[in-house]
Amino acid sequence: MEYAIIAAGQGSRLAGEGIETSKPLLRLNGTAMLDRLISIFLANRAESISIIINEEMTDVHEHVKQLKLPVPLHVLIKSTPDSLHSFHELASLIPNRTKLCLTTIDPIFSPLEFSAYIRAFEADNEHDALMAVTDYIDDEKPLYVKTDDDLKVLDFVDTAYEGCRYVSGGVYCFNNKVLNLLQEAVDEGVSRMRNFQRKIVYSGLKVQAHPFSKIIDVDHASDIQKAELFLNEMK
Repeated sequence: MEYAIIAAGQGSRLAGEGIETSKPLLRLNGTAMLDRLISIFLANRAESISIIINEEMTDVHEHVKQLKLPVPLHVLIKSTPDSLHSFHELASLIPNRTKLCLTTIDPIFSPLEFSAYIRAFEADNEHDALMAVTDYIDDEKPLYVKTDDDLKVLDFVDTAYEGCRYVSGGVYCFNNKVLNLLQEAVDEGVSRMRNFQRKIVYSGLKVQAHPFSKIIDVDHASDIQKAELFLNEMK
């Protein structure tokens, strides 16, 4: 399995709340969020790890230079206008486009649940995308995921609706059919990952939801304590 991390955001909300550390290096219970993700990926048979970092986060550039991993590490330093364009740039680094797990830098989840998620996609020859979802909703602008009773993804919507249960967790597994849509999406002027997720569904590809009990996004200073408490609960 190939892994990739979008770490190209500005972290402006955290900075505005007095957090000076770049988000990828923000420590939760002593471990940088970037290092935590990399450790989890390595524990789940990573063949390579690719990361995009914006040009302004020089502290992250230096941190990544010091990493010594047992698998190839591909790093792209480039500022992009949004998360989809970050993914588009990042995709060029991925050596094997058969199956990929992509995350943003800030989702905090159970490593055991993540391993089950990866095993499910590795064994899945039917679906083109397996989306991590959760019914724990604690985001200011969540992306709601419409599914049928069998967890087939029908749509992604920005506002809550009657009977809505799941939101997107910022963790995605894709096959090469999804990756091949990237250039088309960029050429059409699509921006942001949430709009690309809609395009995957509207293109007729097979998209399935995979529930996690909880995924916390670290966007605000108050999220740091929530994330650390969650991590402590899993020990």
